[in-house]
Amino acid sequence: MQQQWSQQVTESSNALDLEPGVFTFDDPRQIALSLKRSAERSERRKAGPFRSAMSMLTFYINRAGTNLSATQRERLEMAKDELRELYGKPRRRPRA
Repeated sequence: MQQQWSQQVTESSNALDLEPGVFTFDDPRQIALSLKRSAERSERRKAGPFRSAMSMLTFYINRAGTNLSATQRERLEMAKDELRELYGKPRRRPRA
């Protein structure tokens, strides 16, 4: 069975070693904390921990596309804000 290229990228590139099911957690803060732990432990990342964690989250959202429910997408967008907060970065501005 052929793997999806996005799965291959996640598993074998300079991506993070993620906790199983991290993107399905109900709590955006738990998603952010898990990504933060993964980014800080990873020896395969090329960028800093914040950029690596945010990139992985964005990559997942973009690859999931229309397969994400509105609830899941909002939860993951909230996880981005939680991640920014964990790293002392400014929150995104609300969309108009």
